[in-house]
Amino acid sequence: MASPEEVIEAVTETSAADTLGRRRFSRDIYSLSPDELDGLMSSSDGRPFLTVHHLPDMKETGVPYLMPGVPVTCKVDNTEKYTTRSKVRVGTLYTVRLTHGHFHWTVKRKYKHFQELHRDLYKHRMMIHLLPLGRFAKERQQLRGMTEEMPSLHGTERTRRTSSKMKYLEEYLNGLLENAFCRNDHSMLEFLSVGALSFITDLGPKGLEGPIFKRSGGHRIQGLNCIGHHQFCFRWSRRWLVVKDSFLMYMNRDNGYINFVLLFDPEFNVKVGRAYTNTKYGVCIENFTRNLIIKCSSYRQAQWWSHEINQLSESCDFLKVQRFDGLLPPRQNTLTKWYVNGSGYFSDLADALEQAREEIFITDWWLSPEVFLKRPATDTYWRLDQILRRKAEQGVKVCVLLYKEVELALGINSEHSKRTLMNMHPNIKVMRHPDHVSSVVLLWAHHEKMVAIDQTVAFVGGIDLAFGRWDDSQYRLTDLGSTTTTEEEKQNKEGNGEVDGSKPADAAEQDPDSLTGNTKLWLGKDYSNFIKKDWVQLDRPFEDNIDRTQIPRMPWRDLSAAVHGRAARDLARHFIQRWNFTKIFKNKYKDTFYPYLLPKSQCTADALPFTVPGSSKARVQVLRSADRWSTGTCECSILNAYIHTIENSEHYIYIENQFFISCADGKTIYNGIGDAIVNRILRAHREKKKYRVFVVIPLLPGFEGDVSAGGGNAIQAILHFTYRTICRGENSILSRLSEVEDMWTEYITFCGLRTHSQLSASLVTELIYVHSKTLIADDRCYIIGSANINDRSMLGSRDSELAVFVEDEERVSSIMGGEEYQAGPLTLALRKECFSVLVGASSDPSINYDDPISDHFFFLVWNTFARENAIIYDKVFSCLPRDGVKNVQELKENSNKERLCDTDRDQALQELKGVRGLLVHFPLKYLQEENLLPPLATKEGMAPVGLWT
Repeated sequence: MASPEEVIEAVTETSAADTLGRRRFSRDIYSLSPDELDGLMSSSDGRPFLTVHHLPDMKETGVPYLMPGVPVTCKVDNTEKYTTRSKVRVGTLYTVRLTHGHFHWTVKRKYKHFQELHRDLYKHRMMIHLLPLGRFAKERQQLRGMTEEMPSLHGTERTRRTSSKMKYLEEYLNGLLENAFCRNDHSMLEFLSVGALSFITDLGPKGLEGPIFKRSGGHRIQGLNCIGHHQFCFRWSRRWLVVKDSFLMYMNRDNGYINFVLLFDPEFNVKVGRAYTNTKYGVCIENFTRNLIIKCSSYRQAQWWSHEINQLSESCDFLKVQRFDGLLPPRQNTLTKWYVNGSGYFSDLADALEQAREEIFITDWWLSPEVFLKRPATDTYWRLDQILRRKAEQGVKVCVLLYKEVELALGINSEHSKRTLMNMHPNIKVMRHPDHVSSVVLLWAHHEKMVAIDQTVAFVGGIDLAFGRWDDSQYRLTDLGSTTTTEEEKQNKEGNGEVDGSKPADAAEQDPDSLTGNTKLWLGKDYSNFIKKDWVQLDRPFEDNIDRTQIPRMPWRDLSAAVHGRAARDLARHFIQRWNFTKIFKNKYKDTFYPYLLPKSQCTADALPFTVPGSSKARVQVLRSADRWSTGTCECSILNAYIHTIENSEHYIYIENQFFISCADGKTIYNGIGDAIVNRILRAHREKKKYRVFVVIPLLPGFEGDVSAGGGNAIQAILHFTYRTICRGENSILSRLSEVEDMWTEYITFCGLRTHSQLSASLVTELIYVHSKTLIADDRCYIIGSANINDRSMLGSRDSELAVFVEDEERVSSIMGGEEYQAGPLTLALRKECFSVLVGASSDPSINYDDPISDHFFFLVWNTFARENAIIYDKVFSCLPRDGVKNVQELKENSNKERLCDTDRDQALQELKGVRGLLVHFPLKYLQEENLLPPLATKEGMAPVGLWT
């Protein structure tokens, strides 16, 4: 019977054969240069973190585990008595305290261990003298350089006369450690409990190490364990166990490969004894994903390992459940920065990627390797795949986790993304998850978007590194290229990470190898309008997906954030948890080409080699939606943070989200965000206090469909549940606000975004697709992440998500409700950036948006602009969705209606001058007389309701 451990650890011929046909590189061909080897050996402050990715190279090239030139000193300062197996003789256990550079650790040894060390060193020395083998040349050279014989285990006569046995053992060991041959001998390293990971500064204190026997199995992941439970189903393997301050792992000492990593979490526990392990002298180490059984040589050793593991983990932040029932704690004084739109985000991300020296972690729902991070592009330098290739060639390890879509349902072609990146360099590793059939996960997705660089700086939010995401506050509808640039456009480019260009580019297809003079911002598939036509043929990325001379692009509004230090390490830890989980779960990733990843210690997180310009300090907590299928653990801290923030807000909340599906009924909808909004408004009404709720969502869901004919089943299904949340049915927000009657407009407003332009001498309009996942409250805190307001994102058991909860720790003077108010500087600036663009204050300085809840702003600016803009767009374009279309008949009539933009262009232009900002009221009466649920006979109708909610 093949043990599950063999499945997890072995590099089998079958798995190798399977993967060779699908990827260009089957193993790491990158070897350490002499300079890099010297860098691993020369540091006296600890080894660089990149060492963890070169453990087999270190083994093969003979890099010593101890740092050359750095002394190792020991002190034997304590003894303990113990009873031997005979229960008659009492032995002595010595406590040996060791120091190597700034690393300190303790080992406990019996006298027989000193004897065994002496014997092994003597044997090794004799073998080198007697066997003239080439592999012993280095050791023979060290022996020739020795000026003295090996120290005597029994000490000098003077030592024996004047000191205790403890003292001369200390003298003996220090004598050996001054000897280059002895201190690097395998027996000495095992005696000292020293391994390849002992002195890597970013892994924290040296921790506990040593040889153990570990038992196969114990995984809590369905399908990874042997069916039987009898001892003959288990296999014992000798491994080197390493315990650090936030994880433990074991590795194969012979080849240097890491075999398993166990992260500390709230279920972490250490148990000793046969009752828990079914093994004499066994120790059981538990966490969310595994019960690891190790076997010790004695009862005493088992107790020692248990004690030391518990002591090392005591200071770990991840052992207790944090605020919002999350795994990751709030981090004080964290440098962070928010981004509205992709232009500044992509630009800062590109600069940060250039700073990478060790690792780049990327996880996305969709990733387009050919996306440009700085625009307009005049060469390929800032194209994502070229940046990653450049860093991989410099020795940086690039690890990418992609959502593996159901190809019949989605056209994001993650196989193309994986193949493109993996064929560039062996330092780029790409995993896709889940395997839908084997994992029985058909409906749910990895929806998070995150990039971590050297586990020091991380970017997180709603923006995938994909086509269609780059945009700025101008929300352009056209991109034909131009030969002139206005002064205003120059200023916008400088603020959005753009570079200059001069020559017009071809309107149909852009050759990526000839971008000189290009002025287009969106090349090829990047120019998109996915409601008109979804992406196809992504393996031909530089061919246009739609005719840009006839169809306007759909602008993309989104928010993201950058964090540093401890919060960045938390995000990196989440990625590592997912990466290692995927490596264990999927057979094709179990070979050594895909390494186990190790989290850096929080004790070195404050040392920032670089920072993102414009960052400010705040308290930051990383939030997650995670489940056993996605991460190996369960968490819905994003939902809890949303509800907590809404319930505890005092003045207003601002929601900007791609979806708005809530109001729990316990049957179809389960998240309680809408309920929290209702309860907070009712409380304000009963207390007769001013309170505002701003909701900004896309006017239409992001699915391909003919809007003039109703938009298709997918669009209508999402609209059904959106209207069910807002205003239709007994569970909707407005229905449950019946207590306030028509006064609900004093508390809550629902808006979408729209803009207009000219394309090929025609007037055009298009909605701005709101893809944000943001909540702002009281000008003091905000949430930015990947989680939509729906059950898929919020429940935790469905899609996997990431977010950051940012709370200002400083205060600045502001105004709220007509009174002086102490606001948080980061949140205030974010809210003002959002409001200024949406109400048009960026182009009209007379618009005052300092007080977000004043009657003047709420009624005369926000709502008035939204209402009047909607009327103008309706008059000029008769655009959908609109309140005047309540049924299918009126929908047909609307499509045949003459539009002012077509019949009287001058009058239409005059009307459009009245548009202020981007806001339009969300049409609450659109198709209200129709049942928008998909017909049962359609594929959308046959899909589970959870697919849409």
